[in-house]
Amino acid sequence: MSPSATHPEAILTRLEWTALKRLDGLLHGDYRTVLRGYGLDLADLREYQFHDDVRHIDWNVTARLDTPYVRQYNEERDVSAWFLLDLSGSIDFGSESATKQAVATEFVALLARVLTRHGNRVGAIFYGNDVDAVIPARTGRRHVLHLLARMQQRTPPQGGGPTRLARLVDAALHTVKRRSLMFVVSDFVSEPGWEKPLAWLAQRHDTVAVRLYDPLEMEMPDIGLVSMRDAETGETLLVDTHDRGFRRRFAQLASAREAALREGLATAGVDALELATDDDLTDAIIRFIDLRRRFGRGNGLPRHVNLMTGASA
Repeated sequence: MSPSATHPEAILTRLEWTALKRLDGLLHGDYRTVLRGYGLDLADLREYQFHDDVRHIDWNVTARLDTPYVRQYNEERDVSAWFLLDLSGSIDFGSESATKQAVATEFVALLARVLTRHGNRVGAIFYGNDVDAVIPARTGRRHVLHLLARMQQRTPPQGGGPTRLARLVDAALHTVKRRSLMFVVSDFVSEPGWEKPLAWLAQRHDTVAVRLYDPLEMEMPDIGLVSMRDAETGETLLVDTHDRGFRRRFAQLASAREAALREGLATAGVDALELATDDDLTDAIIRFIDLRRRFGRGNGLPRHVNLMTGASA
C-alpha cells in the first residue's frame, strides 16, 4: 500500500465513501440506541423492577431500606466516546496485508466519524511503553483527522518491557468523569491485572473491549526455520516450525491464552468484540450494530462476540 493511501485524509475519505455510507443507511438516526454511551445525570430513585439494568442498583439505599432501588437518569443530548488505544510493540504485528495497528486505525476512524457526524465528541488515551498522551474529547471531522495523525506519527516503542494494560484503564478511570462510551482497543497481550480496573471502568461507563488479533497468533504454519522477535521485550529466538511438537505446543499455548482472555473479559463484565487483520471492517461494524440493536447493552448481549461470524461465548 502506498504512503498516500495510508495518510489520515486518504483513510477517512475512503471510509466516508464506502463504510460510512453503508452505516448511515443502516442506522437511520437511531445511533443513540445502538451506541449506549451517552452521558447521564442522576434524576431520581425508584424500586427495582424486572428487566432493570442491575448496574443501576443503588446499593447504599438498597441496604438501608432492605429493598432493591435503582438510579434513574436524565439523558444528555450528545454522546461522548473515548478510545483507549494500546499502541505497544505487539500491535505492529501482521502476517498478511494489514497489521493490528492498521486495523485499529481504521476502526477508530470509522467509529469516530460516525459519532462526530452527529455532533458527538470523541477523545483518546494512548499507551506505548506507558500512558503517554491524552487527546481531549471534541467533535468534527478535523478532530478525527488530528486523532488519526497522532496515532500514525508515534514512534514505535522499542524494548520497553511487557504491556501493562491496567495502566491504560486506570488512566481512563482518572481522566474521564462524565459517563461515556469506552472502546478499549488492544490485542490484550499484557501482564495480568487488567481485569479488575476494566470491571471498574464498566461500572462507570458503557465499555466495549475491541480485541485485535492476527490468525498467525493462533496457529503456526510449517515454514521452516524462523527468527521470531518479541515486539514487547526485543528478545529474538530461532525456531524450527518443521517440528510438529513445536507447532502443537504453540497451538496449545495459544488455546490456553484464548481461554484465559475470555475468562478475564467475562470476569470484567464487558462486551468483547474481535477484529482480525483479515476481517472486512465494514461488515464487522455492521454486525456490531445489529447485535447491539437486537440485544442491547446489559440485556443479554453475548460477552464475547466475533464480529465477522457472530460466534459467541
